[in-house]
Amino acid sequence: MSNAKRKEEQPVSNGGVKGKVSPWSKAWRADAAWEDKDEFLDVIYWIRQILAIILGVIWGIVPLKGFVGIAIFCVLNAGILYLYFNSFQQVDEEEYGGTWELTKEGFMTSFALFLVVWVIFYTAIHFD
Repeated sequence: MSNAKRKEEQPVSNGGVKGKVSPWSKAWRADAAWEDKDEFLDVIYWIRQILAIILGVIWGIVPLKGFVGIAIFCVLNAGILYLYFNSFQQVDEEEYGGTWELTKEGFMTSFALFLVVWVIFYTAIHFD
């Protein structure tokens, strides 16, 4: 058994049955080993969705408006994820199709989610 596989399997509290480490536990460890390419892309996708909800709520409460709010969201969304996969996880971008592929993974759905959350919170709080 390879060393990476051995590290990934850990005993479970139900009588010593071995199982795989969840992608979310690997997502928060620096320099985790990602054997399954789709697992890492799923983590990128869902982190982006969570970030969209958080930023949409903040933008709705603050009240940011217009192009400035959209531009700041795009820069933060792309920048935070870039720092995550490049500096924190230190993955080889070429395995995933390059930096651009990782940067745009799930971006449009997170943008749509951000807009919906932003509009809902802004309207609920600031509309007379």
